[in-house]
Amino acid sequence: MFDIANVHAAPSANLLTPDNSLMLFVDHQPQMFFGAGNGDRTAVINATVGLAKAATVFDIPVVLTTVAAESFSGPMMPQLVEVFPDQRILDRTTMNPWEENAVVEAVKASGRKKIIIAGLWTEVCIVLPALSALEQGYEVYVVADASAGVTAQAHEHAIQRMIGAGAVPVTWLQVLLELQRDWGREKTYGPVTDIVKEHGGAYGLGLVYAQAMNGDHAAG
Repeated sequence: MFDIANVHAAPSANLLTPDNSLMLFVDHQPQMFFGAGNGDRTAVINATVGLAKAATVFDIPVVLTTVAAESFSGPMMPQLVEVFPDQRILDRTTMNPWEENAVVEAVKASGRKKIIIAGLWTEVCIVLPALSALEQGYEVYVVADASAGVTAQAHEHAIQRMIGAGAVPVTWLQVLLELQRDWGREKTYGPVTDIVKEHGGAYGLGLVYAQAMNGDHAAG
């Protein structure tokens, strides 16, 4: 029940923070990209790398997983491996990462309840673990622009199915800025703005301009 006496300046407990989140990257592999047809695959790669860099800046636990890397889908995309050079990649045979014990144990080991998930394909290897994790009490945030499906309909229908089950659709830039949340946080200000300038498209270019005109502390 609303009580104005309880209104005060404070963030919602529903927000993503560096302390309550983990990231799960699923099947960003060549064969999976070959079949992705709902949008610009280069944009998906850019969003994925931007999201990955956000994890490193905020020291968020990361789980990397592939499917049939040696026999069918190929290795995880090198741009993602480059961000996490020392991270173990968990390969699977199952299309549902949540049916792979090593993946689930890695998620559990993080101690985090909010799973930020991205990968290929949305309608298979994302929707299956999302529904599975939701059923077991996790909160799931699907990074729509760092994921892709075989068709636009497949991607969108999968997103809607996950929303219906309680998942929250987000974008990579939204996640980055939600984790920063306050431009007064000097420790991560520089790295965050570097990510925006490299991967943020027109917003990043605008930031380059603003900093050139007004000095380094201009973000938006």
